[in-house]
Amino acid sequence: MNASQFANEFAEGFAALDKHNLARLAELYHPQIHFTDPLHDVNGLEALRSYCENLYSNVSDLQFEFLQCSGIDEGQAMLRWNMRYSHPRLAGGKTICVPGCTLIQFRDGKVYRHIDYYDAGALLYEHLPVLGRVIAWLKRRLA
Repeated sequence: MNASQFANEFAEGFAALDKHNLARLAELYHPQIHFTDPLHDVNGLEALRSYCENLYSNVSDLQFEFLQCSGIDEGQAMLRWNMRYSHPRLAGGKTICVPGCTLIQFRDGKVYRHIDYYDAGALLYEHLPVLGRVIAWLKRRLA
């Protein structure tokens, strides 16, 4: 299977995850997975499962829409996505959309390195009551 095919299958499996089927992480990830995003650095499948359990317990809804999955070379791919989520204490509970991309490295049919790139402000900080207004003011001043 080439890198683009693997990326598409991974995206399909990842998008199907929810709080009820996190055991499926083992189908996607190597036991020594190293997962990184702008707010977290997680090592190992059990730690990743705990991270995901916490994530799903704090949101009302969470969905990933994969827009593009491209193989870079053998064992490496880039995925572009939109994450939509709602949290009762952010943005009045309305759906928030955050674009991002993921670099995955894989071997033997499992991802061993997952790096997410997205704007942490757009994910969280801009939607906090006081801090969000400060960030919006700063953005207007810098524009």
